[in-house]
Amino acid sequence: MHQLPPDQLLYRPEAAAHALDVGRSTIFELMAAGHLESVRIGRSRRITRTALEDYVQRLAAVGATPKDDEVPVV
Repeated sequence: MHQLPPDQLLYRPEAAAHALDVGRSTIFELMAAGHLESVRIGRSRRITRTALEDYVQRLAAVGATPKDDEVPVV
């Protein structure tokens, strides 16, 4: 996981994608499927640092090794 600014609480989908080293569309797919929690601020979606860390921990717990074109499901 790429380094996230330690004092930032909410991330745009683009920043979350960079942190997880996946594409922006993958982040939106994960949010839509309920695998990555997000909050709504006006018309925008933001992802909490905790949601990103929780998602990575769930991936590690199940030993997920998704292919490049698969959305990891946890």
